[in-house]
Amino acid sequence: MDIQLINNDNDMQAVTKLITDVFMEFEAPDYSEDGIKAFFDTALNNQAFMNQLAIWGAYINKKLVGIIATRKSGNHIALFFVDGRYHRQGIGKKLFDTALNNSSANQLTVNSSPYAKEVYQRLGFEDTDVEQTVTGIRFIPMLYKK
Repeated sequence: MDIQLINNDNDMQAVTKLITDVFMEFEAPDYSEDGIKAFFDTALNNQAFMNQLAIWGAYINKKLVGIIATRKSGNHIALFFVDGRYHRQGIGKKLFDTALNNSSANQLTVNSSPYAKEVYQRLGFEDTDVEQTVTGIRFIPMLYKK
């Protein structure tokens, strides 16, 4: 597996496809129609939002199988998706370690989906509040301290 910083338009098409596929399979079933629309409108299809991210990709045989994106300051995980066929193979952990190693912040935050809460807990995150819903998007605020 190779982890690389993604910074060209060709890879962004693969990033968008991966996020869409994984979101629709694992996240969308727990979201309202408004939440699904809000996710795409405010994140994935929002170029200004995407431009403020540092995106790391995990590749196996040159195929993108996972991504983690942080705000460029490195203190907040904005997107974190691994192709379902590659779950439980350590890819998410390696992506998280890469984001952590490239962050100068003493802590990282994330607004975890209900589906990913246990993944973040295994990585060392702790809940900072109860589950919330904003514009149809369900999340649990969480914190990781270095």
